[in-house]
Amino acid sequence: MIQFGLDRLLADPALRRPLAGKRVALLAHPASLTRDLTHAVDALAALPDIQLSAAFGPQHGLRGDKQDNMVESSDYFDPQHGIPVFSLYGEVRRPTAPMMDRFDVLLVDLQDLGCRIYTFITTLRYVLEAAARHKKAVWVLDRPNPAGRPVEGTLLQAGWESFVGAGPLPMRHGMTMGELARWFIATLKLDVECEVVTMTGWEPDAAPGYGWPVGERSWVNPSPNAPNLSMARAYAGTVMLEGTTLSEGRGTTRPLELFGAPDINARQVIAQMEAIAPKWLAGCRLRDCWFEPTFHKHAGTLCNGVQIHVEDPTHYNHAAFRPWRLQALAFKAIRRLQRDYPLWRDFPYEYEHDRLAIDLINGSTLLREWVDDATARPGDLDVLAFADEREWLETRRDFLLY
Repeated sequence: MIQFGLDRLLADPALRRPLAGKRVALLAHPASLTRDLTHAVDALAALPDIQLSAAFGPQHGLRGDKQDNMVESSDYFDPQHGIPVFSLYGEVRRPTAPMMDRFDVLLVDLQDLGCRIYTFITTLRYVLEAAARHKKAVWVLDRPNPAGRPVEGTLLQAGWESFVGAGPLPMRHGMTMGELARWFIATLKLDVECEVVTMTGWEPDAAPGYGWPVGERSWVNPSPNAPNLSMARAYAGTVMLEGTTLSEGRGTTRPLELFGAPDINARQVIAQMEAIAPKWLAGCRLRDCWFEPTFHKHAGTLCNGVQIHVEDPTHYNHAAFRPWRLQALAFKAIRRLQRDYPLWRDFPYEYEHDRLAIDLINGSTLLREWVDDATARPGDLDVLAFADEREWLETRRDFLLY
């Protein structure tokens, strides 16, 4: 049976002993739960040997109440536990000196989705850097990577760092938050005390979850549009839709598992994808569908779209599924069908105003240029990605804990 880092810390007084007499803060979100679905704030506050002095919330807030990107959360005071709750997605995204003065040890308990763009990774980097500057300790309470160990995508290139790009990672990195903390410390040469409270019993290559303990733990949204394991599996590809005019399904019950628009023909798109790069469709099943978002892009308008099915074991092959290539292929198919389709959305994205969102998401211009180049073939993108994927597999080896 799997045990997450939080549950191990709560169950073992010996693990907590180094925290005795120290002020402890917690960085958490709605999925920071124990096995019995008690929130980490409440569980830690109930321990007589833990002095909980503050809490922090990342993007979408400690409660997960903020629906969309660039919707900020405010600081507030928790009357139940008598502690301040600081927002790291509001007036600041890096903790300030007064915030750091509120604790001696920061516990980080964040459920990640295994994708570079998920901003909890960037927040982890920022708090590690702040802890190094202010001589504070960080403990990462480790959780599964629900997308498992596969690696996919080009590495973020130098100069493309942003709040959705914390460092030279591929889109699908295949690491846990504890492992990423170790990588950040080494890569950034941080002088910081960091402990990882590891999981026990995590088997990232085991069916049916391949990273997520299906049948053992409830799925709770780590952010409002991360409703299930299917979304987590597809996210390393579908997140690119945020940089396009296509709906990614926000405003539906299947966000980031489907894409569409009022002016595309989904069956033609799928047919083009099969014609261009049939190998990139492996490991999943595509289905044309119709949906009408209740909010966000194309709200109230009927859209023709494509849903990516990765749940049924007769359709899903964990080792073969490549969501980043799949979504890139969908863009390429739309370009072939409608050469002048206004695919790339030009708008302020995660506090960046001068660079296209699709490039920020990918950490370079390479993918967009491949889509837009009518002469570019699947093998051209493969050449770029394969080199980076091989490099990352070698790089991450020293930091794996499981």
